[in-house]
Formats: sequence, C-alpha cells, structure tokens
Amino acid sequence: MLQLQIAAIICTHNRDRYLGAAIDSLLKQDYEDYEVVVINNASSDRTGEVVQARLAHPRLKYVYESVLGLSVARNRGAKETTAPILAYLDDDAEASPQWLRIIATAFQDNKRLAIAGGKVTLIWPGEVSPPNWLSTDMAGGLGAYDLGEEIVYIDNPQLTPRGLNYSIRRSFLEEIGGFDPNLGRVGKNLLSNEELYMTELAIAKGWQVAYLPQALAAHNVAPERLKPSWFLRRSWWQGISECYREELAGKTGIGQLNRGSERLLRGLYKSLKYSREPALRFDNFVYAYGQIGYLGAVCQNLLGISGWSKKK
Repeated sequence: MLQLQIAAIICTHNRDRYLGAAIDSLLKQDYEDYEVVVINNASSDRTGEVVQARLAHPRLKYVYESVLGLSVARNRGAKETTAPILAYLDDDAEASPQWLRIIATAFQDNKRLAIAGGKVTLIWPGEVSPPNWLSTDMAGGLGAYDLGEEIVYIDNPQLTPRGLNYSIRRSFLEEIGGFDPNLGRVGKNLLSNEELYMTELAIAKGWQVAYLPQALAAHNVAPERLKPSWFLRRSWWQGISECYREELAGKTGIGQLNRGSERLLRGLYKSLKYSREPALRFDNFVYAYGQIGYLGAVCQNLLGISGWSKKK
C-alpha cells in the first residue's frame, strides 16, 4: 500500500457545534496525497453523529480515544497513520483549501524542518465585534497568529506556531517521545505550553521551526471566550503550564519565586499605569493574575506537595 505524504488530524472533545465545518474544510483540500483522521477524545455530545454523517468519504478515518487529554489524543492520531508529516487542525478551526499543499511542500523542500504552522485569523460569533478591553496580544489567546506575509524561521520559542494550525515531522515526534501528556488541555483545564516546549526541543536538537503564512486557517471564537473571566482562567493555567515547562528544563528552585514575584509586580504596576486604556489595563492585569497560578505551582513543587504536574 502506498504511503500517504501527510495526515490531517483533528482531535476533538465535545465540539460538535464546530466539528463538521472543520472536517469539511479538510475534505476539500487542493491536494491529493493525504488522509483525514478524527480522534474523538471521550466526547459526550453529538461528535459521533457528526463524523458518521461524513464517514463515507474515502479519505476519512474515525477513532475513539477514551483517555482524556489533548496530548494523549495527538499521540493517538500519530499512531493511526503512517504518514511522515502530521498536520493538526483544531476541532473549532477551518483550513484554507491550500493548507495541506503548503505544509507538505514546505516539509518536502526542507529536510531539517521539524515543526511548521500557518497564519490564523479569527471568526467572530454572529454580529459580535471585539470588545474594547481585548488587546492585540490577548487576541493571540483566542488563536490569532500573524508574523507577516513571508516565511519566518523561528528562533524565539515565544513566537511558536499555534496548536490549532500545527504540523510536525513524524521522525522528530518519535525522537522526542511524542507529545507530553502533562502539557496540553485535559477536559476543562487550560494547560498549555506544549507547542512552545516542542519548539525549544527542536531548536536545541538542531531542527528548524517555520511560520508559513499561506498555510492559513480560521479559528471560531466561542461566545464564552469573550468574557474577562475566561481570560483570567486561561492565564492562571498558563502560569501553571510555565512552571511545569521549567521543571522539564531543569530550571526549578527558589529563583522561580523571584521571577514570578517580579512578573506579578510588573503586571500590577502596568495595569495601574494604563488605567485609562481598557485593553492595556486588562492585558497587564491578566498577565499578573497568571503569575499567581505560576507561584502557586512553584510553591507546591518546592514543598514537595503532589499536584497536577505528577498526574498522568
């Protein structure tokens, strides 16, 4: 059997509202050498029905994964295909028709390319427009990602591609042992940083990471994410994720308390400084709030308390 060049993988958990459009966008690619794999990650909604309605398509494969967790689902998706290139699209995103072609060509042309991701635009719900407290940086928390119109090779992990529009070479993924199940969302928690950590590993091992502007995807903004409370909760989990990433990198210790405290004070200071500018004020307040989550995780580790980071 001829090996396909690339697999488009959707890992989904209770997103039947958007899933159909995500799958349809992948079944309409202007490329031939690919398959689509949908991993149902312990969903309890109509996910199965949405996929079954499209399962007659010869490119589509459907798999149920009972162990909850985005990284678990991504690793399962990799196991369900033999394609050398894995392209992950979120279940609430829609790929442009050229998405897979651009990604596959980039990996074919550059054998040192380990990770690539494309530009991400936002689809706002209904007649909703961005609130005045939403800064450009915070829109990145909704998935927006734009480094310009030219290909960029990334050497700063903070600029790493968004997980909702993300591709990786199988040989690199196998080299590092897959996605770390302690990073990435599990149910309703908002653990993150798995893509940033992967970029750090790739650069350290001499691989390349690229931004591909023409590999465009659009991300649906769920109405519940347009509330200040969602951003505060996301930032809290971002702080916890950062603590675990430092643990993986061997950067734990009392210095974490100093770093976290400095960032907390800096965020609060800037929030007061920009009190007359709603977007900048809230942006910095959210940043400061995330440092509380970070410091809490640091204290757990320093005290030897078994916490979130030890649970598989």
